Amino acid sequence: MDYSNLRRQIIFMKKSFFDQGYLDEQFNQLEELQDESSPNFVEEVVALFLKDSPRLLINIEQAIEKYPQDFYRLDSLVHQLKGSASSIGAVRMKNECSVLKAHGNDKNLEGCRRSLQKMKREHATLKQKLESYFQLLRQVGPRNSAVNSRK
Repeated sequence: MDYSNLRRQIIFMKKSFFDQGYLDEQFNQLEELQDESSPNFVEEVVALFLKDSPRLLINIEQAIEKYPQDFYRLDSLVHQLKGSASSIGAVRMKNECSVLKAHGNDKNLEGCRRSLQKMKREHATLKQKLESYFQLLRQVGPRNSAVNSRK
C-alpha cells in the first residue's frame, strides 16, 4: 500500500474513533505534544494505559467480589481507571467508569457488576482499535506520525 493510501486510511480510522465515541479531544491534545524528540509519545502513553488498565480492571472485579460492601475501595479503584482513561481520551471507558461509580454510590452491587462487564468489553474493543491504529502509523514511519485530522 502506498504512503498516501496509508495516510488516508489512518485519517479515516482516527475519525471513526471520534465518530463512534471511543476517543475525545484529549487524544488530539496528546498528539500535539508529540514531536521529533519524542516521535512515539502517544503510542507510549497509550501502551502504558493498555498495560496498566487490565490490572485495574482485575482489582475492580476483586473489590466487587471480595469486598462487596466496601464501596469506598471500589470508588478509589474506579477513580484511578477513570483518570487513566481520561488521560488518553478514552471517553467510553471514562463514561462507563462514571456509571460504575454511580452504581457504587447507590450501593447497587449488581449494577456495578454489569457496568464492569461493559467496561471490560469497551476496553477490549478500544485496545484492538488503538493497536490497529498504531500498527498503521508504524507502517507510515516516523515522519509526521501523529495524524492531525480533527473530527
